[in-house]
Amino acid sequence: MARSSTLTALIQAMRPKHWVKNVFVLAALVFAHQLDDPRSVSLALAAFVVFCLISSAVYLINDIADRDADRLHPVKKKRPIASGQLPVRTAGIAAFVLAAASLLPSLAISAPFAAVTTTYLLSNLAYSLALKRVVILDVMIVASGFLLRAWAGSVAIGVEMSHWLVLCTALIALFLGFVKRRQELVGLRADAEQRPILREYSLPFLDQMISIVTASSVVAYTLYAFSPEVAEKLGTRWMGVTIPFVLFGIFRYLYLVYQRGEGESPTIVLLSDGPLIATVVLWGGAVVLALYVL
Repeated sequence: MARSSTLTALIQAMRPKHWVKNVFVLAALVFAHQLDDPRSVSLALAAFVVFCLISSAVYLINDIADRDADRLHPVKKKRPIASGQLPVRTAGIAAFVLAAASLLPSLAISAPFAAVTTTYLLSNLAYSLALKRVVILDVMIVASGFLLRAWAGSVAIGVEMSHWLVLCTALIALFLGFVKRRQELVGLRADAEQRPILREYSLPFLDQMISIVTASSVVAYTLYAFSPEVAEKLGTRWMGVTIPFVLFGIFRYLYLVYQRGEGESPTIVLLSDGPLIATVVLWGGAVVLALYVL
């Protein structure tokens, strides 16, 4: 019974729901017109699995480092490590095993992919140990994780990563990162000790950052969708049909943040809000339609 309870706590601490973030690994597969190439699909799916393993290792390491602060948070105190359901030693061993199980297969995919995967792990270790205490850089490091996922997907199938993919991924990741910090600040209990980094932020500052990256994201994606260069490279002039879904998705997310107080966990928001789920699915369908049919 004890082993079963520990295993359940370990799986929970690995946060399988958050594996949805790793779909960024598959972006290059879609936008490089490789969906009909079995080898590229296999490599991309293997890369996705590798990032699921390594991201879970990162979550365990971060929760070990944050366990004392998490115990002061109204929600995070229920996490397996912070609550004591999962022993620190067990979590540490699991993190090591997961990291090894992801880095070794990554070499089989390609040396460049292994390099990006290692960079992802090291940057997250640096974040957990020190950089999460550096204002603004903490959000940029979190955002870089999405960028590294997209880059990993590109090198896994051997295609060049578009500068548009870099720009749009970075901006939307910064948007989610600043929103997350805002909602963490809003959600603090008055009698709870603040995480050190949150003392460096204020709601007016974060709202300004969110406004900047929101506008930048909309403009960047619109320019991408209407770019003659992109149309020539992708072989389609119909990427513009995806813009309404991007606009609604961003505006819906802001509505959930400012009107319903959600957003501290982007993954939970994405997996729980019906209109947002439908928008993502419709956007994906519109992208495939524009790239492979029209």
